[in-house]
Amino acid sequence: MSGRIPVIAGNWKMFKTNSEAGAYVAELLPLVADADSVEIIICPPFTSLAEVRRETEGSRVRVAAQNVHFEPEGAFTGEISLGMLREIGISDVILGHSERRQYFCENDADLARKVSAALGAGIRPILCVGESDQERESGRTGEKLGSQLRGGLASIDGGQLAGMIVAYEPIWAIGTGKTATPQIAQETISFIRGTLAQQFGAEAAASVRILYGGSVKPGNISELMTEPDIDGALVGGACLSATDFAQIVKFG
Repeated sequence: MSGRIPVIAGNWKMFKTNSEAGAYVAELLPLVADADSVEIIICPPFTSLAEVRRETEGSRVRVAAQNVHFEPEGAFTGEISLGMLREIGISDVILGHSERRQYFCENDADLARKVSAALGAGIRPILCVGESDQERESGRTGEKLGSQLRGGLASIDGGQLAGMIVAYEPIWAIGTGKTATPQIAQETISFIRGTLAQQFGAEAAASVRILYGGSVKPGNISELMTEPDIDGALVGGACLSATDFAQIVKFG
């Protein structure tokens, strides 16, 4: 046994109005009230963060933002600061999701600043890494992931690494219905842990939790969670149903 507590996080992306978010939380909380051996995180859009944080008060469910700016304040129209998140009780933030990298041109240098700023603000980063179908097919998975890890984690040390989460999300498996087999997911996450050990030392790498993301469903979570290096899941589409997400939290 690794001793690492499993994490199941649900990324709502650009779904759910405030009223829909409130109804979702009301349905979810009783379904996961007895899931005391798993850390549960839900990640609503910015507009619903305060509402969801209020609705989850006193529960075991943590609330994460889907992005944040690295500057404490300034003329950055459309952006949100760590101070804004902290004031409403947000505990975690997703950084570097492939959709942010692809559509909003986020790069590893900016992500390094975001990771460092989030840790400094007491908000835990969930750093996403992953390769495209073309990169995997051409044998460049290790090169891509290594580059993302070195770049995105360039501003932290081993002690800080242990206090954050890494999520492996193969781009070819996000929203496509394709899922990495448990064996592929384990092999790749083991590579990530080995890369982190080279960068930060074996102890820090053994402590950090690494999640798998990419078409995770109630039907495949159990098999994924049997693998020794997979510490949980960052769930996309399947988390939009409270009943499906609750099943995933309970590993199917």
